[in-house]
Amino acid sequence: MERQPAILPEMEIWEPEDYDPGLTVQAWIELLNDREVFDKKSLEIVARIKHYGGQATCLQLEKCYGESRHFYNFGSVHLAKKIAKVTGCPVMGAHIGRSKWWPILYIGRPARKDEQGTFTWRLRDELSEALDTIDLSRVQLYAAAATDGDEKSTMAPVSQTRPDMYTKEDFLQEVYMPEHRYEQVVRLLERKKNIILQGAPGVGKTFAAKRLAYSMMGECDDSRVAMVQFHQNYSYEDFVMGYKPTGDGGFELQHGIFYRFCQQASADPERNYFFIVDEINRGNVSKIFGELLMLIEEGYRGVAMPLAYGGEQFQVPENLYIIGMMNTADRSLAIIDYALRRRFGFVYMEPAFDTEKFATYQRGLHNTTFDRFIAAIRQLNAAISQDDSLGKGFCMGHSHVCGRRAETCTDEWMRSVAEFDIIPTLDEYWFDEPEKVRHWENVFSEVLR
Repeated sequence: MERQPAILPEMEIWEPEDYDPGLTVQAWIELLNDREVFDKKSLEIVARIKHYGGQATCLQLEKCYGESRHFYNFGSVHLAKKIAKVTGCPVMGAHIGRSKWWPILYIGRPARKDEQGTFTWRLRDELSEALDTIDLSRVQLYAAAATDGDEKSTMAPVSQTRPDMYTKEDFLQEVYMPEHRYEQVVRLLERKKNIILQGAPGVGKTFAAKRLAYSMMGECDDSRVAMVQFHQNYSYEDFVMGYKPTGDGGFELQHGIFYRFCQQASADPERNYFFIVDEINRGNVSKIFGELLMLIEEGYRGVAMPLAYGGEQFQVPENLYIIGMMNTADRSLAIIDYALRRRFGFVYMEPAFDTEKFATYQRGLHNTTFDRFIAAIRQLNAAISQDDSLGKGFCMGHSHVCGRRAETCTDEWMRSVAEFDIIPTLDEYWFDEPEKVRHWENVFSEVLR
């Protein structure tokens, strides 16, 4: 949902300032319902941007929902060309032979330092408002669960086929977590209703969160899983509800993603729903949840209280579970506050190098260089754990070296991991102790020479 802060930072200038395609809210509504213009993939692109908060980089969309950044880039250009052909709207730069297509759909600016990617798009106000009138609940958000549904009826369920089954055994096959630990986490989530998976980058928090939801649902049903990423500008108005500008210069009360997801779960009490929050400690949790911070507690599920806007009675249903994720190696963040710690159970996720499952994976590659490479990472993690300024929350995660087959586990790939993943991270950790970084550069160079 689009955010309109009262005062934008001085450098946050959205462009183009001198171009407008001239499409009204009603015109966008008609286009959204035209399956020749907004086919399945086109609607997925704008729906994902809307779901992400109304603005995003292509890389953020790739990381959150799947598909490549080129899917969003080229898909947006293709969609804009169709819209221009159907509506005859002006195209920026066309008069000088340098047509720029994306401004038909978005306004944009260079990405900030805290945003992944290079350029941020924001849905045009009229398009964003038109999307609010469309039922997007059945649009396929996550590419991993894409189906062969009818592209001509995107407003209806994407597919009538039952989602694939997903069991505890599937989870244990895919995630580096022992069975007894998995059962502990499930019991904790069933009891607390809210948990946070915390750990260093690369330990598989996001991967595990979604598959934990699948295993508790018993199927890969993405219609019952929602995911957002908190950041410093995320607010109650984005998350629950707030007044947003309309195309005619007025304001109207609009519901946020958590409000809508709670309503969806309330209407389906016999099945479980999972709300996943990435980077949960990057946002001001008390500000984002507001009065709902009490209602998400296990003892207050199903209890109604009036919301800040309009006084509507609202409750967080029993069948909704919240899974947050927290990066323990981010030193830019303050220690998580007591209000959040009291309402969530915390699950620490460690690198899996010492697990039997990883040992099986490693043996299956039959690569002595990889064995030495992993031994070096283990030694590095031991040094990081013992460092007074770091600790185990800064260790290198196993995801850097997973997913290889014997033929793809090459020396070149391992050099790339060392040069572009491990060493830059150490540069950040030991920015004031470059001799430590050089030591580990030499260690990995020796292993991979």
